[in-house]
Amino acid sequence: MLTVSKISKGFGQKTLFTDISLRLLRGERFGLVGPNGAGKTTLFSIILGDAEADSGLIELERDIQIGFLPQESAPTGDETVAELATSISPKMTAIYKTLREHPDPDDSARIDAMEQFVELDGYNLEAKAKRILAGLAFRPEDYDIPAHTLSGGWIMRAHLARLLVMEPDLLMLDEPTNHLDLETLSWFQSQLTRYSGAILTISHDREFLNAICDGIIEIAHGKLNRYHGNYEDYLKQKAEREAQHLAAYTNQQREIAHLEDFVRRFRAKASKASQAQARLKTLEKMERIEAPVNDADTISFSFPQPMRSGQRVATLEHVDQAYDDHIVYTDISLQIEKGQRIVLVGPNGAGKSTLLKILSGAIEIQGGSRELGHNVSVGYFSQQRVEVLNVERTVLDEAMERIENGMNEQKVRGILGAFLFRGDDVFKKVKVLSGGEKSRLALVKLLLAPPNFLLLDEPTTHLDMPSIDALIGAIKEYTGTLVFVSHDVHFIRAIAKTTIQIQAGSITPYAGDYDYYLRKSGASSEQSGLVAGLKNARPDGSNENQGKRDKMSAKDRRRKAAEERKKDSAGRKKLEKRVAELEEAILQLETEQAEVSKQLEDPSSYSDPELAKELNIKAARLSKYLDEKNYEWESAAEALSSISQ
Repeated sequence: MLTVSKISKGFGQKTLFTDISLRLLRGERFGLVGPNGAGKTTLFSIILGDAEADSGLIELERDIQIGFLPQESAPTGDETVAELATSISPKMTAIYKTLREHPDPDDSARIDAMEQFVELDGYNLEAKAKRILAGLAFRPEDYDIPAHTLSGGWIMRAHLARLLVMEPDLLMLDEPTNHLDLETLSWFQSQLTRYSGAILTISHDREFLNAICDGIIEIAHGKLNRYHGNYEDYLKQKAEREAQHLAAYTNQQREIAHLEDFVRRFRAKASKASQAQARLKTLEKMERIEAPVNDADTISFSFPQPMRSGQRVATLEHVDQAYDDHIVYTDISLQIEKGQRIVLVGPNGAGKSTLLKILSGAIEIQGGSRELGHNVSVGYFSQQRVEVLNVERTVLDEAMERIENGMNEQKVRGILGAFLFRGDDVFKKVKVLSGGEKSRLALVKLLLAPPNFLLLDEPTTHLDMPSIDALIGAIKEYTGTLVFVSHDVHFIRAIAKTTIQIQAGSITPYAGDYDYYLRKSGASSEQSGLVAGLKNARPDGSNENQGKRDKMSAKDRRRKAAEERKKDSAGRKKLEKRVAELEEAILQLETEQAEVSKQLEDPSSYSDPELAKELNIKAARLSKYLDEKNYEWESAAEALSSISQ
C-alpha cells in the first residue's frame, strides 16, 4: 500500500538519509525509531506530500485513505469537540460548518446539509465518536465545548478521536502518547491492537511500541533498517546484527592488513611481483565493509550526589486544595521517608501535578499543613522551570553555572550530549532554543546540582530513548528522595519503588512498584482505565469533588436494572437478530478466508504475479472485514448479555 523507493533528503550541509527504501503492506504495524534529528518526522512529511525529497519516489496505492496525527499541534476552527471527532472528511466538515451558520430549521441550506448528514450516516458516526471520546477521558458535557478553547493536549486527543472514528487504511502517528495519561494510554493501546488498518508511528515510548508493533523501522546514520517483532525484539536483533557487522569488519580489516603487508614487502621483488600485483587487484576489487558507528546509547555518566537529609523528608496533614470552585483535595495526609522512589499515577486532571506543587511549596495550600524534615532541600522540575534560565548565556555556560567539585567542562559537555545538546549546540544562546530544548537544559541544571528531595513532572518529555536511558541510569545512582509523574511506563518500571494512586480527590499509597500497583488495584484493565477517565479527567484540567456524589446501593442498582430490562424487550429482540446476522456474516467471511488461504498456499498461484497480488489484497481485505464484524459482534453480544441477565 506504501512504497518508498531510494529517498534522499538533506538540509544545507546536513544529510538526513540517502537512498532509503521501505514497503508497507496492509495491516502491518511499524514503529519508526531513531535518535532525534535522524529524520523521522521529515520522512513522515515526505510520505504525506508536505515536503519534497531530494531524490527518490513515493508510491501510494490508489484511493488509499491516510490519517495523520502530528506531534505538537493540529488545526481547529469553530467546531465543537464532537464535531471535530466526526469531521472525518472535507464533506463532513463542510456540513457542520453549514449547520453552524444556518441554525434556522426551515433554512433551505440547513435542510440540504441535514439530508447530506443523514446520507453519510452522521447519527451513527456521532454515536461512535462519543464512545471513543469517552475512552479518551472526555465527559458527555465536554462534547459541545468549542474545541479551540481546550488546551493543546486535549485538542490532540480530539484529533486522535477523529482518526479512530475515521479508521483510515494507513494511520500515521507522530508521538501519539505525549498527551495521554496512563489510564487513557492503556485504553488507546487496546484500540490499536484491534485496529485493522496499517500503522506507522513515531514514538519514544518503548512499552507502547511493544504493545502495538509487529515490526520496527530504524533511521540512523543516514540509513534505514527494518526489524521484525516489537521493540524488545528489535533491540535483540540489532545487537546481533551489530555483533555480526563488527566481526565481519574485523575479519576484513585483518585480511586487508595481511594483503597490504604482502604487497608492501614483495612488490619490488621480481620473483614475487606477480603475486603482489594479484593481491593488489584483490584489494582494489574488495567491497569494503563500513566501520561500525557507536550509538548514543553507549553514553554513561554520574551526577553529583546531594547531602543527606533526615529520615522524615516531608509531611502533609489535613491538606485542602482547590482551583476556584473545583475541589482537588480535601483533608489529605501524606508522609514521605528518606530514599523513597514514588510515582504518582491517575488520570489527567486528578491532581498529580498539584500534589507535586504542594510538596515543593510552589503553591500555597488552602488548608492543613506542609512540613519539611531536617536538612531537606527541594528541587522541583516542571515546564515552568525554564523561566529561571538566563537567555543571554550559552547552553554550556548556563549548565556550568552551578557545577559541583569534580565536574569539569568535558564532563558537563558529555552530560549535555546525552540530553541532545551535541557538538556546536552547546554554544547556542539559550534564547534561540525551542521550548523542548529549554526544558532539557533545565533538567540538566537540576541534576548537576541535585537537591536531596527531587520532584519531577514528566521528565522524559522531549527526550529520545538513549537520553531516557541515560536519565534512568543517573536517577538509579541518585541517593536522595524522589517523587515523580510520568506516562512513560518503561521509565516508571525502571525507577519507581512505591506507587501512589490519585483518584476522585483522594490518595491511596501502594507499598510496591508499578506492577504491584497494577496487580493490587486492577488498574491494568481497559475498563478500569475508561471508568477512571470518565470519573476524574476534565479537559479544563479541573476535578469535581467526587466524595460528595450520591451512591446507589447494590440492591437499588439490581432493582433498577430489572426495571430497565422489562422496558427493553423490543431492544433485546433487535439485538438477538443483529447478533444472529453478524454470526452468519462472520461464518461466510471465514469460509471465504479459508478458500483464499488455500489458494495462497498453492505454489501455482505465484506463477501469475497479478493473481498473487489480487489474492494478497483479498486476504488483507477479508481480514479487515472479519476484525470489524467480530468487533461489532462482541459489542452486540455484550449488550445483549447485559439486558438478558
